[in-house]
This record gives sequence, C-alpha cells and structure tokens, in this order.
Amino acid sequence: MHIARFVARAFIGGLFIGHGTQKLFGWFEGPGMEGTEGMMRSLRLHPTRRNAFAAGATETAGGALLAAGLATPVATAALTGVMATAIRTVHLPNGFWNANGGYEFNGTIIAALTALAETGPGDLSLDAVMGRKMSGPWWALASLATGVAASTAVVALGRQAAPPQVPDPGPSAEGNPDGDGVAPA
Repeated sequence: MHIARFVARAFIGGLFIGHGTQKLFGWFEGPGMEGTEGMMRSLRLHPTRRNAFAAGATETAGGALLAAGLATPVATAALTGVMATAIRTVHLPNGFWNANGGYEFNGTIIAALTALAETGPGDLSLDAVMGRKMSGPWWALASLATGVAASTAVVALGRQAAPPQVPDPGPSAEGNPDGDGVAPA
C-alpha cells in the first residue's frame, strides 16, 4: 500500500478544493466570485469573470481529481498551472521566501505535484482501481510543462484582453477647455 501518497494526495487535493470553493462560493471565509473577480482585475487577468471562474473551477476540480487519484497527471498539470500563475502574477516580485510574500510555498506545491505525477497516485486511488498506469518521468515532465504552458497562455491572454488604460489627464482648472491643467489667463 502507498499510504504516504494517499495522505499527500488527500491533503493537497483537499486544500485545493477548499481554495477553489472559497473563490467560487465564498466558503471557508473566502471572497466568492465578486472578490475573486476583483483579484483578477488587480492582477490584470481579463475578462475577470471568466478568469475568476476558471481559477476556482480548476482548483476545485483539480483538487478533487488529485484527492481521488483519478486522472492524476491531468490533475497535477491543472494545479501546477494555477500555482505557476500565482507565482507569475503575485509572488515573483517578492523574491523566494514565503515570509516576504515570495513563491517558496507555491514552488513546494509544484514540486510535490510533479513527484505525484512521477510516482503515480498509489494503490489507494481510482486510477489503480481502473488499472491506469499513467506515471513515470515522462508523465511528470509532461504535467509540469503543460501546467507552466497553460499558465503562460492564461497570463498572456488575460493581459492582452485587458481593457485599454485611460490616461489620467492630470489636474485641470475649471473652465479650461484644453484640459491641460493650465487655467486660462
């Protein structure tokens, strides 16, 4: 039996289910869709509603698949994509260490997910019950590469779809037809 893999899958998968439902439904003191949309807006990931739903749904479904040990490489790729996006959009400018808001924690999760893709979900999994043997170094590399590629696409498309920034005209004096901040003489 592979108890350690079961515990890792159940714990990591359960945490992702919790994070996803925080985003989608506001469960576990989460922000719900409105708050998640606001977060997407601040991260410049547009359209915000679609990206908010995608983040919550990916975390919830990916976490459920991981916890169950079902389609494990798909689950690990999806969750790697979420973590890579968090690194790119939030944590990277803060450096490595989590104490400074860095990406240490997200990187650790990606490493654990990659390890689970390589070793497989273990005997206590739906993949094992169904006779699926989708594990090994190539599965781990494919999962990692797919997650990182998906993150790259999400960020690039989200920023490309951003509404145009309206430049701030600066201060303007009342009655100034030019709007250049200089009061007419």
